[in-house]
Order: sequence, then C-alpha cells, then structure tokens
Amino acid sequence: MAQLLSVCVGLPRDIEWRGRTVRTGIWKEPVPGRRRVRRLNIDGDGQGDLGGHGGEQRAVFVYQIESYRYWQQRLGRGDFTHGQFGENFTIEGLPDDEVCIGDRYRIGTALFEVTQPRVTCYRVGIRTNEPQMAALLTSSGRPGFYLRVLEEGEVGAGDAILPVAQGPERMTVAEVNALLYTGRHPRAQLERALRIPALSPGWRGSFEALIRNQEVHPDATGNAGLIQPAAAHTAALGFRQMGACVKF
Repeated sequence: MAQLLSVCVGLPRDIEWRGRTVRTGIWKEPVPGRRRVRRLNIDGDGQGDLGGHGGEQRAVFVYQIESYRYWQQRLGRGDFTHGQFGENFTIEGLPDDEVCIGDRYRIGTALFEVTQPRVTCYRVGIRTNEPQMAALLTSSGRPGFYLRVLEEGEVGAGDAILPVAQGPERMTVAEVNALLYTGRHPRAQLERALRIPALSPGWRGSFEALIRNQEVHPDATGNAGLIQPAAAHTAALGFRQMGACVKF
C-alpha cells in the first residue's frame, strides 16, 4: 500500500541566483504533525510564481521516494532531503508509469484527483544545485504529478494513500508527459488524453495546439504544444524555442 512519508511546505522567499533576485517557493521542508489541505494549498505553503505553479489544478505536488533513490544513484549524491524537489507530499509507491490522470486517492481525511504531470522550471535546478535538473526530470519519465483537492481535510506523515476511483482512458502520468515532450504526438493519443475530464486546462490547451498544428502543418517536426502559455512558461531547460515551434 502506498504511503505518505512527509508533508512539506514552504513560503516564497527571495534568493540571489546568477546575479539576480529570484522569487521562489521551492524550498519545502517536512513539518511535524498534521496539516490542513485546502482547495488551493496546504496550510503554511505558498508559491512564488503563481503563473507556473499552484492554483486549483496544482494544489499539491507529489514526488516519490523511489525517484529520490533513482536520482541519488544517477547523480552520485546522498544529500537529498524530503522536499528537495519542491514536492508537498513525499510518498512511497504510486510510480508515474502506473498512476493515471483522473485517479482519485484518499489521504487522511482529504480526497485528491490527479490532474497532470509536473512541468519543471529552472528553480528546481537551484534547489537541487543541479543546473540541468529540469531537463533531466522531463526526459527521465519521472516528473511526479499534481493533485486537485476534491475534499479538504487533514493529512500527516504515515497516512495510507487509498485508491478511490480510476481515471477514464487509463493514461499514466508518464504517458501524458511523454506525449507532450517527446517528438511523437499521435493524433489518437492526443484525442484520448483530451477525453480525460480531470486533465488540467494548461495541458489540455497544449494538446489541442498540437492537433491544430497537425491539421495546418501535417509535416511539421516541432512541438507546438510547448509554446502554449501554460507549457512555455515553465518549459524545461534543454528545450529551445524556434519561431512557431519548440525543438529538442
């Protein structure tokens, strides 16, 4: 059974980075006891960039301890602590290649729904002291995922994560992430993703843009989905915008 290992929160702060001041809420730290989860946030938590993070569709960010272990081995590091990837919930279980968009889970007294994979930005590289971390997260198939709060409640470390309902279409977080970020965007898969009511508006807009681009430019090789505001705002390092499309 999947389990909540830690609840991590942190308020936005200004940090100095490469000669400029960056406002960020990525410094999350585990907190003791139980915390109230509300529609837009966990008590004591905040985001510095509300255009790319937070809001109803991204109220809680989840990352798995198994992915921590993967990065520790791949990067040869042993200094990661819970919250280092900016997550609110550090969990055991529920890998990105099994959790599906629209799945619902009961944690403590709150009810959640999976809405989208994480869209990474450069701030995670600052927090982990690994400049390419955003691009690595995107390309690894281990982005983590966001939750919408369907019923407010209290959660705490040690809570079981109980499956309540499965999302339609059974598209995993890893599949949806790859559908946007890899070079292949099969029309059938895009339409399948758009049939999932829980899919967040930002990702929905990106997939709709890909379909429109295929209709107008059937031979295009770029990624029109990444120039949509929700995607382009936090496009991972390693992607380069080129006119009307984004290429690897």
